[in-house]
Amino acid sequence: MVENILSEYDSFFFLGIGGVSMSALAKILRARGKKVAGCDRSESEYVRELKTVGIEVTVGNVCDFNGFDAVVYTDAISGGNASVIAARRQCKALIPRGKMLFELSKEYKNTLAVAGCHGKTTCTAMLAHILAAAGSQFTSHIGGDDLAFSNAFAGGNDYFITEACEYKKNFLYLQPDTAVILNSDADHLDCYGSAENLKKAYLQFAGASGQIVKLYGDLPETEGITFGFDDRADYYAKKIRNISGKFSFIAYEGGVELGKVNLSVYGKHNVLNALAATAAARMNGVDFKSICSGLANFKGVKRRFEELGKYGGAVCIADYAHHPNEIRAALKTAKLVTGGEMYVVFQPHTYSRTKDLFGEFLLALSPLKRLMVYKTFAAREYYDDAGSALTLSKSLKRSQYGCCETDIENFLSSAKNGDTVLFLGAGDIYDIAKSVISN
Repeated sequence: MVENILSEYDSFFFLGIGGVSMSALAKILRARGKKVAGCDRSESEYVRELKTVGIEVTVGNVCDFNGFDAVVYTDAISGGNASVIAARRQCKALIPRGKMLFELSKEYKNTLAVAGCHGKTTCTAMLAHILAAAGSQFTSHIGGDDLAFSNAFAGGNDYFITEACEYKKNFLYLQPDTAVILNSDADHLDCYGSAENLKKAYLQFAGASGQIVKLYGDLPETEGITFGFDDRADYYAKKIRNISGKFSFIAYEGGVELGKVNLSVYGKHNVLNALAATAAARMNGVDFKSICSGLANFKGVKRRFEELGKYGGAVCIADYAHHPNEIRAALKTAKLVTGGEMYVVFQPHTYSRTKDLFGEFLLALSPLKRLMVYKTFAAREYYDDAGSALTLSKSLKRSQYGCCETDIENFLSSAKNGDTVLFLGAGDIYDIAKSVISN
């Protein structure tokens, strides 16, 4: 592998360009003057967006990367993939997504990377809004669609803001100037084998970073600036107020009051995300007035407690929650902002996660009176009955199992005005929900 990929190569072909991170990288590279194209197995919102900005995308199984210097491939593609083999035979430079992200980050003066089992997308987007409010020159790579910046924004070279995904140890490619670790909860144990190995990876990520922002009480083995609800943290919140599900609080820095923050997104958990973003911004010299403005301007990310419309008069909300702790947070937020009966359609994301955290899923979902467990979004995995949606549903006394839109419609047949429907999951349940609502 050459030492400087972006200096060596002028054209990049993306295998699996329709993924949220891959499409963001493609857009940023194009904005930097590189020739970019790609292929994906299916049409999607990201594919359509890429086409609108002039990036050629082939949909289907045929990938023609003749005329391109390098081939970037997503984690969902194995080394035995036919296109990867063909690229290798043609002596193309093969670059995994995580490596491409790292190489891109080196082009900027300062890199801020946000890691953690949950909250990455929201905190990354918050930082983008804060730097925008401060008038900074920045580029952002976001693992979701921020309502203002989408999943990528190319606005300058002073700062590069990115999510740092722990899947397959991808975040270990990065060497950020500022690392934010929102939490180190167990996930992706199919990659790590144990929670202890995952923790070691977080510590390695922290060790490769210039300065660290971390949740108070988490990862005590490493030093860093802390945030949390506890007033022993370096950054903490007091006088937290719930305003119809959106929160305000007084932010403190080292025991000194900074001032009041008003959030425009739902959920108390976002107070923690805002504190983490505040700490990272302050460590990079951003004034508190800009931080307040940026956080107030942040209106949210698609699939993060996003209202989709109504079904049978019931308000329908989609949330990306696919980990037990995220499910708890989504349910807690829903109770604050909605009324009537609550219907929940949950789609497990991968068999391995469901199997590894089976007991935690049972604890998070068992209190629900109206629950449908929809068929598993397998992603890159093969069927495993021990981690299937059907097995999970059978273990939950009051749940139903669904495998098609008709099942969801039957489940929601008694929903009425004033009720709430939550569609939870990181798979295709989002598109399925929109289809059900539009019928």
